[in-house]
Amino acid sequence: MEKPLDFRTRASLREDLRRIGLRGGDTVLVHAAMRRVGPILNGPDALIGALLDVVGPQGTIMVYTSWETRHEALLDEQGRVLADWRDHVPPFVPSTARAIRINGAIAECVRTTAGARRSANPSASMAAIGALADWLTADHPMNYGYGPGSPLAKLVEAGGRILMVGAPWNKCTAIHYAEHIARLPDKIVVRFEVPLATPAGTQWRFIEEFETDDPVSDALPVNHIHAIVSAFVERGNGSRGTIGAAPSLLMEAPLLVRFAVDWMEAATGSASA
Repeated sequence: MEKPLDFRTRASLREDLRRIGLRGGDTVLVHAAMRRVGPILNGPDALIGALLDVVGPQGTIMVYTSWETRHEALLDEQGRVLADWRDHVPPFVPSTARAIRINGAIAECVRTTAGARRSANPSASMAAIGALADWLTADHPMNYGYGPGSPLAKLVEAGGRILMVGAPWNKCTAIHYAEHIARLPDKIVVRFEVPLATPAGTQWRFIEEFETDDPVSDALPVNHIHAIVSAFVERGNGSRGTIGAAPSLLMEAPLLVRFAVDWMEAATGSASA
């Protein structure tokens, strides 16, 4: 007889989450590499359910969605969509636009879970479920969507937490908020055009952000996000454990952001400027 798979369940994941230190009432930004968790009965929905069970009705879970557009490959040097393609790029609709695939299955599954809210900045959008979901996702600035007023800034304001479930540490999105508020030399600014759905039809507008695909300043090392999280953990911060089969890390968002700001300013010689 063939040996059955060692499935994880909503109940077993719930215990793993409690063991790593997640608590009732927590507001938590989750990054998850679902394949590393192992086989799960009901897939990502079991992890979502376990997260909601643990944080309870006073808690909130949030994920980074962005959106599954490919039109960034159609931009000219000024960030404008090429004329031949403008009529073919669908506009961003927060309630229906797919989460970008590179953020993992967890992002799209949270976005489509009943009761989820999604913020309106296309590339920086977040989805959340729970007590603070409306507040976290409301009034997301269109420009500099990782900075003040963003869901990331509100996560820090709320004393929230960050949970990396098997996800590479260089995917820790909260560092982009730290990049925004840190004093760094010659921050790289990008401008790009996006289509937005409005009652009057598609509206094209430019969005301005600090660079997030590469280091925001040439003075930072290429792997700075991984280096920051590694240094944070080496200083004794965060709680490490296993969720399913995935090595995981739970961090306090305000502490991590403050640490990241100090690390980047020291690394670029800006701390004493």
